[in-house]
Amino acid sequence: MAQVITITSGKGGVGKSTTTANIATALAKLGKKVVAVDFDIGLRNLDMILGLENRIVYDVVDVMEGHCNLAQAIIKDKRTQNLHFLPASQTKDKNVLNKEKVENLVEELKKDFDYILIDSPAGIESGFEHSIYLADRALIVTTPEISSVRDADRVIGIIDAKSKKAQEGEEVQKHIIVNRIKPELVEKGEMLSIDDVLHILALPLIGVVPDDEDIVKSTNLGEPIALNEKSIVGEAFRRIAKRIEGEDVEFLDLSTKKGFLGKLKGLFK
Repeated sequence: MAQVITITSGKGGVGKSTTTANIATALAKLGKKVVAVDFDIGLRNLDMILGLENRIVYDVVDVMEGHCNLAQAIIKDKRTQNLHFLPASQTKDKNVLNKEKVENLVEELKKDFDYILIDSPAGIESGFEHSIYLADRALIVTTPEISSVRDADRVIGIIDAKSKKAQEGEEVQKHIIVNRIKPELVEKGEMLSIDDVLHILALPLIGVVPDDEDIVKSTNLGEPIALNEKSIVGEAFRRIAKRIEGEDVEFLDLSTKKGFLGKLKGLFK
């Protein structure tokens, strides 16, 4: 059965689109049929991270407004066989979306894909609400900074109040991804630890992604780092994909001191 996963954060600039691209890539490499949908109307960048910006002819708004069919707008990834992409509009206003159109779109996608990954826009306005409305699962991306964690906490509350599942008395499954962590700063007490973040957000952890200059290179090249078998960041994303699939996978030990992430082994549920 198809699963709708929204990747969100509330705060912009925490690596949400990069996370979406890499988890989508990693799931596709596991043999799952995946479509990554960019809901950041007017400010799309998922296309560049995937290296597909030159292939866009139609976008998600064109589909919703009947200017083309879904097959015309979906782009097949050039590197990963099972990965597909539905771009956001660069010119339309985000207010063009409405719940009925979004629901119709997602229901159509569910017929053809195992996973529908929705890249949520930053902020908590209408575009964000549409991106979380039909989520079966939400992955909340935060950096280990108090402002980012505070925004993530606010987003969690909105998901619990405004998603369709919440309105029907159910709960969206939610997990935390801590991005751009620098173990050496954590060990010096200059950055929030994983325990600090989880204590504030009170949700289980599904991924820890270290800060690494290679992620900037991969983004600029339009080559998801999840494809790089030698990258520790790529391995972090590949392990997140395996956890989404239900595998019990240990977290990477990113420490300079033994045991820094030792406590994390039992945190994923």
